[in-house]
Amino acid sequence: MVTIRLTRRGAKNSPFYHVMVTDSRKRQVARRWSRSVFSNPVARKSDVKLRLDLPRIDYWVSQGAQQSDRVKQLVTTFRKSSASVAA
Repeated sequence: MVTIRLTRRGAKNSPFYHVMVTDSRKRQVARRWSRSVFSNPVARKSDVKLRLDLPRIDYWVSQGAQQSDRVKQLVTTFRKSSASVAA
């Protein structure tokens, strides 16, 4: 099954996550099909905390990819913040 999940990057005590589309049976460092930008939970003042490529994520979901629980939360949060900025 194709899964949309987070992959941890960054240094010790400074996590940085990429949202990846990959085969759920493979390890996180295995071949991946798409990187849909990133999440930086420890972002400082002017740093971007979350940036997602929603059309690309929607494409993969329409193709049958399953989102992890955390990715679902991030997408929902990003959609709400995008809607409030646009309005």
